[in-house]
Parts: sequence; C-alpha cells; structure tokens
Amino acid sequence: MGASKTHIFSTAHNELAKIAKVMAHPARIAILEYISKQDNCICNDLVDVIGLSQPTISQHLNEIKKIGLLRGTFEGKNLCYCINQERWDELQQSFHLFFSNINRNCC
Repeated sequence: MGASKTHIFSTAHNELAKIAKVMAHPARIAILEYISKQDNCICNDLVDVIGLSQPTISQHLNEIKKIGLLRGTFEGKNLCYCINQERWDELQQSFHLFFSNINRNCC
C-alpha cells in the first residue's frame, strides 16, 4: 500500500504506525536503550557503544527525534541527548490503549 492511502485511516492509526515504524529498527531500540540509562549522551558515545558510523547514528537519532522521543541540549560543540519522558509516557499510553482494546476471546 502506498503512502498516498494513509488518508483513509484515522489520525490515531497513522500516528501509531509512524511511531511503530521508527521503533521497528533494532539500532533505534539499542540507541533508546542506551540513552535511557544515561543522564545524557552525545552522538560519539553512541558510535562507540552501538558500533555504527557517526552519520548512521545521526540518521537514526533524527528519525527518533521526529516522533518527539528525544530532547537535546548543546554542550560546547556537542548535542547531548536524553529521553523526552513526557513524550515517552504519551506513547506508552497510546499503545496501552490500543492493545487493551484487543478481543482476548478470539480463536
């Protein structure tokens, strides 16, 4: 299905799909896991830990930022990242509501 068909779905469906697509990459999960355990971190920290190149890490960070899961502040020339806790809570609630409405008596 092409992206042009997204208009036939609800805003909630499109939002959950967008978030799921960002979260569907293992590198992004590893990045989020690492950042969530730090007070903050810079891209070079992630390069060392994750093992991907700096441009690749930056691309993944940009995708994660698009859904609002990261906050960043400049420290000198470095952008330091941390989890946007408010957005994380919103996303958890959205998925919880979606999955809590599943019929558990199916098949």
